[in-house]
Amino acid sequence: MDFNDTPEQAAFRKAAADWLAANVPSKDEIEGMSRLEVAKLWQKRKYDAGWACIGWDPAYGGRGASAIEQVIWKQEEAKYNVPAGFFVIGQGMMAPTLMAYAQPQHLERYLPKLASGEEIWCQLFSEPAGGSDLAALRTKAEKDGDEWVINGQKIWTSGAHYSDYGCVVVRTDPNVPKHKGLSYFFIDMKSPGIEIKPIKQLTGESDFNEVYFTDVRVPDSQRLGEVGQGWQVSLTTLMNERAAIGAGSSGVNVDLAVQLAKEVMIDGKPAIEDSAVKARLANFYVEEAGLKYTSYRTLSALSRGDIPGPENSIGKLVGAPKMQQLASFCMDLLETSGAIWDTKRSKLADNIIGSYMGAPGLRIAGGTDEIMTNIIAERVLGLPQEPRMDKGIPFTEVPTG
Repeated sequence: MDFNDTPEQAAFRKAAADWLAANVPSKDEIEGMSRLEVAKLWQKRKYDAGWACIGWDPAYGGRGASAIEQVIWKQEEAKYNVPAGFFVIGQGMMAPTLMAYAQPQHLERYLPKLASGEEIWCQLFSEPAGGSDLAALRTKAEKDGDEWVINGQKIWTSGAHYSDYGCVVVRTDPNVPKHKGLSYFFIDMKSPGIEIKPIKQLTGESDFNEVYFTDVRVPDSQRLGEVGQGWQVSLTTLMNERAAIGAGSSGVNVDLAVQLAKEVMIDGKPAIEDSAVKARLANFYVEEAGLKYTSYRTLSALSRGDIPGPENSIGKLVGAPKMQQLASFCMDLLETSGAIWDTKRSKLADNIIGSYMGAPGLRIAGGTDEIMTNIIAERVLGLPQEPRMDKGIPFTEVPTG
């Protein structure tokens, strides 16, 4: 495969680069604004100019760009320090699920506001009693006329405290095997009965939340997929989630590590001249290149109309540990100064320490390393499944405690 730009792609790259150079918000423009406010400003500016969610149908706020054009746009945008994380879940995971299962009127209502950043979405999957086994969830929904009444608790819900909508998986039939008794809804996060409690993290931030549901009502029209089809709908979300997380597009990378190795000294010489440092950097480069081209394969599949497959777990399984190991390597290069987490003193160290503190959570988010390994073994390689005590029996008869 030739990764050099064709003349058409080169013209697209120039147009993207020119627009970015003229429109990325300046430091003076965003002075005093919160990260969320800056993110919304940037997203709306892209949307108004036709550069938001460029792979989407123009009817929903995109520009119908090809998979390769999406790669080019991401490469050019990545050259700037602009916020994007607030919209990853909604645009990268919820939107593909809506496109696959929502009614046309819902697509017209919600997708443009997702693309413009006017509305933010979260993903309500994990539960305290479920661990990494999503199908073990216990939050339930009971039918009442044209509505469902939800009771239960979710946890580790990223961005719930600033989200407008969320997708939630609940148990609607406990008397069938666990994977068959689930249903999937999207819900207004300001609905009566929803209580959100932020969780303090190692990084000092509170990006995750506990979310409690007490007699929360959701219309049946906001169900995605058939009743009892929630597991299949969830897989669409999860495959897109692993594609988004696995790429490891944010945080510390090899370029930053090389820059650091040129600046710090070992035995009176730049660390970049140390053979052990060079060997580690080379290994990290190989991993990063593999992740990049694996993500290109995913984009190519999407451009053909395919949905992301279980092979995306490879990117998640390799990308998160790579970030943790690379951040740890950079912390070693920083020596004792690595303990200083002060953006005014060192933006370079800030990125490294942030990745070092955040990477363990990344290895859990969207499925742990162990879950990813099982998926690759069973669904990619076709190896025999592990023995499962709960297979084929009603959820109410699954042994607990």
